[in-house]
Amino acid sequence: MSKHDTHFLNTFSVIIGLLIVVAIMILAFARVVAGRTQIPETYADPKYVDAVADRTAPFVHVAVAGKDNSALKIEAPAQLETIALAVPADGPALYDAVCKTCHATGLVGSPKLGDHTAWAPRIAQGKAMLYEHALKGYAGKVGVMPAKGGRTDLSDELVKQGVDYLVSKGQ
Repeated sequence: MSKHDTHFLNTFSVIIGLLIVVAIMILAFARVVAGRTQIPETYADPKYVDAVADRTAPFVHVAVAGKDNSALKIEAPAQLETIALAVPADGPALYDAVCKTCHATGLVGSPKLGDHTAWAPRIAQGKAMLYEHALKGYAGKVGVMPAKGGRTDLSDELVKQGVDYLVSKGQ
């Protein structure tokens, strides 16, 4: 080997050695910093453990035929509660609580309260037809009427009172 080759190999070896030493120092520094920033008590806290268990729990359990599936009983989630909506007392109250959503703005083609032009052809069909559309729902050329305005918990008589109120304002 020539003198130049020996000089190159020595310089190259020193540079590689220095890079390895720098990398080891960086790794040691990272371990020291990580050891001081992580608080072990946090991982023992029951609230933290429960939160991690909730986030990592499987969201689906599969029942397998021929296996014991008794642990897979279906339960409603604890945070879901049934909320009973208030039942309006009469037609005007029903309009304010339910019908106003569509009939105040003309949403999905519904005739607006007091719009005589839009109500005239509907009123001409007769109240029996209006009652039927309000109770059972209707999808026409112009718009859509969900059954009982989407509140299937309402009585038929109350829905008819709501129709009467809307018709009285549309005549």
